[in-house]
Amino acid sequence: MSGWRGTAFASVAVFGAIAGALWGAAPAKAAELLVFEQPGCVWCQRFDREIAPIYPETEEGRVAPLRRLDLGDDDAALATLAAPVRYTPTFVLVENGREVGRIPGYAGEEAFWGLLAELTKKLPRTP
Repeated sequence: MSGWRGTAFASVAVFGAIAGALWGAAPAKAAELLVFEQPGCVWCQRFDREIAPIYPETEEGRVAPLRRLDLGDDDAALATLAAPVRYTPTFVLVENGREVGRIPGYAGEEAFWGLLAELTKKLPRTP
C-alpha cells in the first residue's frame, strides 16, 4: 500500500500492537480473595484440604483468585482493609485494592460457600 492509506493502515497496526502489549500482556485482576493464615492454624489446614484444591476451578475462583498472606504480612498493605485482621483464617474479598467484605474464620464448606456467595454479589457485574 502506498500513499495515505498505507500510512493510516501502518499507524493503526502499530497502535494495535502497542495497545495489545499494554492491555493484553498482564491483565489486571480486579477482585481477589485474600486469605490470611499462620503456621499451625488447624482451621487453615482444614480449608486447605476442603476448599483450596477446587477453588480455582469454581466461578468464585475465576472471579476472585485466591491470594495467601501470612498474618502480619506486609503485602496486606497493598489493599485497603476496613479493619486489621487478627484471626486466622480470615478471608477478605477485595476489588481494585479495597475491601468489599470478609469472612472471619472457617466453619466448613457449606458455610464458606454461602458466605462467599453473599460477598461476591457485592462485586460489579462484568458483561
